[in-house]
Amino acid sequence: MDGLTRLLASSTFRLALVYMALFVVSALALLLFIYWSTTASMRQQTDETIAAEIRGLAERYDSDGLPGLTAQIADRLQRQQPGDSSLYLLADRRLQPIVGNLSGWPKQPADESGWLHFRLGDDAGGKVHMARARLLKVRGRFNLLVGRNMSEFEQTRRRIVNTLVWGGLIMLGFALLGGVMMNRSVTGKIDTINRASKEIMAGNLTRRIPSRHSGDEFDQLSDNLNHMLDQIELLMDGVRRVSDNIAHDLRTPLARLRHRLEAAARQSAGNEQQRMDLIDRAIQEADGLLKTFNALLRIARIESDTLQASFVEVDLGQLLRDVADLYEPVAEEKNQTLAISGDRSVFIRGDRDLLFQALANLFDNAIKFSPKSSSIRASLSRTELVLCDSGPGIKRTERDRVFHRFYRADASRSTAGSGLGLSLVKAVATLHKVNIELLDNSPGLCVVLKWREQKAGGASR
Repeated sequence: MDGLTRLLASSTFRLALVYMALFVVSALALLLFIYWSTTASMRQQTDETIAAEIRGLAERYDSDGLPGLTAQIADRLQRQQPGDSSLYLLADRRLQPIVGNLSGWPKQPADESGWLHFRLGDDAGGKVHMARARLLKVRGRFNLLVGRNMSEFEQTRRRIVNTLVWGGLIMLGFALLGGVMMNRSVTGKIDTINRASKEIMAGNLTRRIPSRHSGDEFDQLSDNLNHMLDQIELLMDGVRRVSDNIAHDLRTPLARLRHRLEAAARQSAGNEQQRMDLIDRAIQEADGLLKTFNALLRIARIESDTLQASFVEVDLGQLLRDVADLYEPVAEEKNQTLAISGDRSVFIRGDRDLLFQALANLFDNAIKFSPKSSSIRASLSRTELVLCDSGPGIKRTERDRVFHRFYRADASRSTAGSGLGLSLVKAVATLHKVNIELLDNSPGLCVVLKWREQKAGGASR
């Protein structure tokens, strides 16, 4: 009983029932059309045969008179084979039979077109059949009736009706069977997804929905759900990693901040200048912590993808020159040269402040990690922006991880920083649908920004 209740409650089975009903109705409509066309064709053939016989008998009467007509009818009756359904009756004005194979004139009157429909008894089996005949007035003196026993027609009609009934029942049965089988197949696939989902909700985040590799819609759904679960697992790993990195990277500055505040508190009144120095250092540590948290909040805001509504046309060429002008004094302190080449004006829709911050982070890293008296080159085209330095570069195994929050490559561990610069660059690039690629510069690193879509425009000026 529970299985039947579950079957009836299944949307798949109900959908199968709707499809079954449409299929059965359409099939029955087709069979009914076949029935109608078949019976109509048989009736038309019967009427044409009767009409042809009447014309022949009328021509015989016109040529040979009553004796010829009587002889013609008698000859046809004599040549009839068992099972022949032809009916003939020639009667006088008072409808008294003269010749024919009917015992008497039918009691039913003819319709306006001269057709009669009457019952015909079967002496052999005692059965009653319907007959169809045509009435012809012969010169007003005689009545000629030519027709057909419609028993074969009735048998064919009943056979077609029985075929319709049994065919409909068989189609209904197969449709029900198909609905149950389809429901079982679909329910089985859905149950597989539900079981996997329950395990995932129970905490098994490595569980994935199995795929049958058939390429159907359920496989596509499973692949999409698995891809979504991979992304969720990756995001959760990222959250855990960020939490660990925050705890690890901020523990030292917080400890220094606490130590300096304690030292400032222990200073006597005569060491006011030393106390102020300690307080200033504590403030600097607090500013550094606030800067780190502000960077995290800024990255989270960028990744929320809510800033695209404020995008405007930004000239990357002018933006690149502004960033280079800002960092040129910093580069001159290390006797470094900044070289910019390529198109002067390339336009892209975006947020100018975010793009400026991303380019500033890239220039800051290039200057920071490049040795003294080296060169830093930036090239802009309609499809990409390339920034190359002469620093230690980044190992291939670390090129994906450097975009993670707080991750610092081996070459950067001895330098100041929070490990959020490239994370912000990645977030800005993703928001603007820009691909980032890290390449060797031998020595150094080249950062390549490529537009995913042809959003860049403009021409050299």
